[in-house]
Amino acid sequence: MTEPEPEAKPSRAVPELAAEPGPGGKSRKTAVGEATEPKSFGLSFLDALREGNSVTVTVLAIVTATVVGGLLSAFTNPAVLHASAGDIIPQAWKAAAATYVALFEGSIINPHTVAGLFQQAGLPTALHDGYFSAVFNPLSETCVAATPLILAGLAVALPYQAGMFNIGGQSQLISGLIIAAWLGYDVNLPPFIHVVVCVIGGFAGGAVLGWLVGEIKARTGAHEVIVTIMLNYVMQYLLAFLLSSQSMLEAPGANNPVTPVIAADAQLPHLFGANLRVNVGFLIALACAIGVWWLMNRTTVGFEMRAVGASPSAARVAGMKVERAWVLVMLIAGGLAGLAGSTIVQGTAFSLNSSTYGTYGIDAITVALLGRGKPAGVVWAGLLFGALTAASGQMQSAANTPAQIVQVLGAVIVLFIAAPPLIRTMFRLRATRAGGVGTTLSKGWNA
Repeated sequence: MTEPEPEAKPSRAVPELAAEPGPGGKSRKTAVGEATEPKSFGLSFLDALREGNSVTVTVLAIVTATVVGGLLSAFTNPAVLHASAGDIIPQAWKAAAATYVALFEGSIINPHTVAGLFQQAGLPTALHDGYFSAVFNPLSETCVAATPLILAGLAVALPYQAGMFNIGGQSQLISGLIIAAWLGYDVNLPPFIHVVVCVIGGFAGGAVLGWLVGEIKARTGAHEVIVTIMLNYVMQYLLAFLLSSQSMLEAPGANNPVTPVIAADAQLPHLFGANLRVNVGFLIALACAIGVWWLMNRTTVGFEMRAVGASPSAARVAGMKVERAWVLVMLIAGGLAGLAGSTIVQGTAFSLNSSTYGTYGIDAITVALLGRGKPAGVVWAGLLFGALTAASGQMQSAANTPAQIVQVLGAVIVLFIAAPPLIRTMFRLRATRAGGVGTTLSKGWNA
């Protein structure tokens, strides 16, 4: 007689566990099919913040730069340095706030002038008395300072997308300055035609120098960085030579190395009257930014340029003419830098001397890198630097901020905005995926 089999006890099925991302990036085990309670808004917001996407990094960079810049401006202020121990923090806060208020009033709009506009007997009378110009003068000066920076920045950003690094914006800008100034004072043409010819001449002057760089690289393999750096010195000394002889560019009877003033019909017209210096050059800069975006994203030529920048060897295997792309991109870039020179001499300077070109060609490198090599980013970066330039006088007079600290503020802002990995490290953000913001600035130099 066989014994009855023991009754099988009901087994408890162990639910299969699945990993689910939890707060702080750690995964927690939850049963499959088991309802997970939704995260609160606060946890979801923190998770999105820790992801470290481009928007988060940019916002944190601006906030960090603002705080560090405020500390620098506060603790270099004479009132703070001579304040008593108990009065340091209030004085520091007051100095930092005054610096940023002066930056806003000197680059965008001054509320005091707005109040003066509406306190007049009548608005039309106030407009005729110049209050309208006073209200928008800071914004006008920001656009004026940003115009050559945007154009020269595009001259660096365009080759950057094609895997090249154009350090020769300074020489190309000087070449455009020379041609535009010479056409402006030495050639007699009808009014509208004269200004257009000068603008085209400025583009051509820079384009010739850019073409030369691309041709040398295509034929000999010489690195564009070395060639463009050397051309910067060549054009600076060439300009000094031309300005030293009255048979060349120097104005007759002038004691200083300066060209004659260009004709009135060769000057770029103002957009909002003679009292505001913003001129058609700003519209040219915006149009060029749109044109560069269209070229790189909507044309076959732009696709080939980007393919060459990604991998010249792969582009050559695919049948693309790499050398032709190098020559073409440098020609266009040189023309953009030459346009920057023409907007300076035709828009604000009206004559050419040994200091007219300033440091626009060097600052353009920073503008292009800060703008991530994209046309829209270059426009915003150019406006940022233009605002700092336009407000520097207001910051020194109203907030007692030293001129050197104004330059340091710009450098600090660039440092934090242009270095996403630094921001991620400071705020312990998660690493981005390949091809994200962190890798945007790592390509180039034909690596």
